[in-house]
Amino acid sequence: MTDHPPGFIIAVVDDDQRILESLEDLLESADHSVRLFASATALLESGCLAKIDCLISDIDMPVMDGFELLRVVHAARPGLPIIVITGHPDMLNRLPPIGPGHYRVFKKPFNGQELLTAVSDALRNPHPRTS
Repeated sequence: MTDHPPGFIIAVVDDDQRILESLEDLLESADHSVRLFASATALLESGCLAKIDCLISDIDMPVMDGFELLRVVHAARPGLPIIVITGHPDMLNRLPPIGPGHYRVFKKPFNGQELLTAVSDALRNPHPRTS
């Protein structure tokens, strides 16, 4: 355990509870605070959108898919770093054009260390911090 406050707040949206739990463990191991949401609607209704530093979202979800979530999030928080995870890479051609380099894409299964590196890189650019 460390005595310093947790790092950034990362929201994870996925309808697969196992993915949510594994990403929670992974991100907390890097000292991030994690907020888990089983649906896009749950995130949007939570009031957390204004407080998070990065969003990790699946794209293939019922009711509101990840594509619609990205559009809504980008409209509300244009500079928010987004990482998309998917088990359906054939759907990636539907990603909304919200600017080059605005989000990274990981195909399931993905390497946890590579995801942590992508989160760190995404957080470093919009929120420069010195250590």
